[in-house]
Amino acid sequence: MSLKEHILNDVKILSLSDKIGDIQELFNQLTFTHLPVEYEGVYIGCIAENDIRCFENDKTLDEFRYALEGFYVKDSNYWLDSLEAFARNNSNILPVLDDKNNYQGYVELNEMISLFKETPFLHEPGNILVVEKAFKDYTFGEVSQIVESNNAHLLGAFVSKIEDDMAEITLKITPSGMNEIIQAFRRYGYLIISEHQEDTFNKNLKDRSRYLDKYLNI
Repeated sequence: MSLKEHILNDVKILSLSDKIGDIQELFNQLTFTHLPVEYEGVYIGCIAENDIRCFENDKTLDEFRYALEGFYVKDSNYWLDSLEAFARNNSNILPVLDDKNNYQGYVELNEMISLFKETPFLHEPGNILVVEKAFKDYTFGEVSQIVESNNAHLLGAFVSKIEDDMAEITLKITPSGMNEIIQAFRRYGYLIISEHQEDTFNKNLKDRSRYLDKYLNI
């Protein structure tokens, strides 16, 4: 699904000739972190609320052109691409341009998150499994094969963390045979990060630990 269906135009794009005081007042009425700015009909960047609060209110935005941030997305982008742009630019609004770089409007972070909530990864029932392996050693093909060879299906998967060359992978799996899936991941050299009641390996370790403690205390 492209962004075209979710473009809004209920807030007019700012101009470099606008007074700082007027823009500050506009931010008072909105919940946006940024607002888009144009010059002679061409989008040239966004101004952040945090910056605008520091400027003299009797001057125009043109005097602070250096503070503009030039981020945007294209209307042909997939909606999921926008989530990366939102995070990268620490913004809750993204200007949208067409393939000729004409300003089309903007999309809001809350709207994109609501679309993500409707995906099977969050919407469908299933089990969350978090595994870890060296970044250079895992493949999503292998991850999928492990899950599907144990009569389950992946509803979604993403790399949720990379640290010290280790990749943490979060999986959403249809509710089926979790213990077998967990043990299969261990056989392939994955570390299981999440905790599961179905994990007989951990249960056996705990039972042995309790037995050893009892033995040592005799």
